[in-house]
Amino acid sequence: MARKEIADTTANTGRLKQIALTYKMTRKADSKVGLVVAAVGIVTFGVFLAFGFLIGHPIYLGILGFLLAFLAMAIVFGRRAERAAFGQMEGQPGAAAAVLQNIGRGWTTTPAVAMNRSQDVVHRAVGRAGIVLVAEGNPNRVKSLLAAEKKKMARIVVDVPVHDVMVGDGEGQVPLKKLRTTLLKLPRVLAGPQVTAANDRLRAMGDLMSNMPLPKGPMPKGMRMPRGGKAR
Repeated sequence: MARKEIADTTANTGRLKQIALTYKMTRKADSKVGLVVAAVGIVTFGVFLAFGFLIGHPIYLGILGFLLAFLAMAIVFGRRAERAAFGQMEGQPGAAAAVLQNIGRGWTTTPAVAMNRSQDVVHRAVGRAGIVLVAEGNPNRVKSLLAAEKKKMARIVVDVPVHDVMVGDGEGQVPLKKLRTTLLKLPRVLAGPQVTAANDRLRAMGDLMSNMPLPKGPMPKGMRMPRGGKAR
């Protein structure tokens, strides 16, 4: 029993530290986050308390208002924290991979399945919707990477739909903050065993990171992509 209490206390302390860290990071990009969250809580609690006095049950409505105010504060804080995180990741190499790796259950993400010397990159996500290739980089250069990756996969997963998404703010592109929603809205056409089979075949095909001959130990300074432009 004592061990369980210690474990619970440690877990709660860890959560509080995580919330505090998230708040500090969010406040750097959103200086008004504290005021907005506090205002939401006060207004929500005040509305329920006032209604409680009107109907003669201030205690019951006050308790309910307090719980709902806490919930509303958590939702608003979560959304603003997410928006701030996306703002900080915007334009950073590998930002799309970070989003894909947190897309949720049912998806398997493989970062950097293709890359060129200009650091344009293609990531792969596999789920019930099929295979999604997500490209980051210059739209003109990255098209050749997408085409090469589709051609390579066409020989192995002929019965699985392949979608391609280009991350960015231009025409025909998907903003980073909408990437997760875009993938989750794709129609689910595969059953669980089909997703597993597709993943197995793609793993057998390999990817950029597993096929690249990397030396043991720290990465040498000034290491460059091999000549040829495209990673296969």
